[in-house]
Amino acid sequence: MSRSFRTFGFAAGAVMLTCLPAVAQTKVTNEGISASEIVIGTHQDLSGPIKGWGVPVSNGMKMAVEEINAAGGVHGRKIRLVVEDSGYDPKKAVLASQKLIERDKIFAMVGPMGSPTVLAAQDILLDAGVLQLFPLTAAEFTFKFDPAKPQERLKFNNLLPYVESTRAALKYMMEWKNFQKPCIMYQDDEYGKNVLDGFNQQLTAMKLQPASITSYKRGASDFSAQIAKMKSDSCDLVVLGAVLREPIGAMTEAKKLGWDVTFLGATPTNVMEVPMLGKEAVEGLYAAALFEIPYEDTAKGKVKDWLATYKKTFGTDANTQAIIGYNAVMTFAFYAQKAGKDLTGQKMLDALESGDKFVDIFNSPPTKFSKTDHLASTITQVQQVKGGRWVLVKDNLMF
Repeated sequence: MSRSFRTFGFAAGAVMLTCLPAVAQTKVTNEGISASEIVIGTHQDLSGPIKGWGVPVSNGMKMAVEEINAAGGVHGRKIRLVVEDSGYDPKKAVLASQKLIERDKIFAMVGPMGSPTVLAAQDILLDAGVLQLFPLTAAEFTFKFDPAKPQERLKFNNLLPYVESTRAALKYMMEWKNFQKPCIMYQDDEYGKNVLDGFNQQLTAMKLQPASITSYKRGASDFSAQIAKMKSDSCDLVVLGAVLREPIGAMTEAKKLGWDVTFLGATPTNVMEVPMLGKEAVEGLYAAALFEIPYEDTAKGKVKDWLATYKKTFGTDANTQAIIGYNAVMTFAFYAQKAGKDLTGQKMLDALESGDKFVDIFNSPPTKFSKTDHLASTITQVQQVKGGRWVLVKDNLMF
């Protein structure tokens, strides 16, 4: 049963309370908001194993902040972004989050990087009433929430969920190519287990059994045992719950064995670096995807201009992560603008749950949240590496 604000005796201050229907109450911070600025924070891997992703994410976020502020900010308030380095280490992510909350007084955590690091720091944010917005992980814990746990209402995700995108891509590939012996190699952590769940759920729905299931530890570089096992199990489709170097390593090993099998990666494999680094080894790789990866020589309009600006600003080509980082801040600014001139945590939460759509310049599915669903979209693409770049195979997939 709901209780009135008088029961709690809160005066106006840094934290305010908002009601969830007939169940509980959610506290949302008002820290980080002043007459002139809005302070947001993020933690990225700037020095660890996936710094090749964390650096462009932070670059994309900085580019969005620059663009928003140059246009006058959000109702006259400039956005100030504070970036911390987690090194892709859960313990460092916790310390970074504590610093952002206690010292920098952030209003929201926007686009933090990685399943294990986001999971480790999540409760610290929620307990402080800080919104966790658009993390760079599509694990279910970032958007599924229990109404009986009011602070979980502060989680929103605008990426394709690993479970649903894996299911959609797998269903398409199974029906298109008539595979009979699918198998999976997945990273043994929160991310990989989400991909495994999607794999198992889709096969169950199709009344099929996996031919082989194998895993590897995060950071592994030798996949000879996993590939040998799947080959001996006569797999005809290998789903990869992997990230960047693992798909390259796995497909290289398969080619060493002369094993001609089809590989399908989960969404984190759909990045420019995989064909760039893997070259011939990854030719033919399929992957679930959110949006078509833009290339400078084929991009048009706003996207072409954006790519040119990024390269001029940072001295390197933009990649998928730069786009995701940019979109995270642009999405935040869209809903902060919708929240109105008198921005508060409550009004930001209301704006996020309003059902208003944010549409980016990259032809992604529209971002739209509701009071009961804090996931933006489950519409999936399948892309394939052809001629050293990703090309669209099939769009608008659902399982």
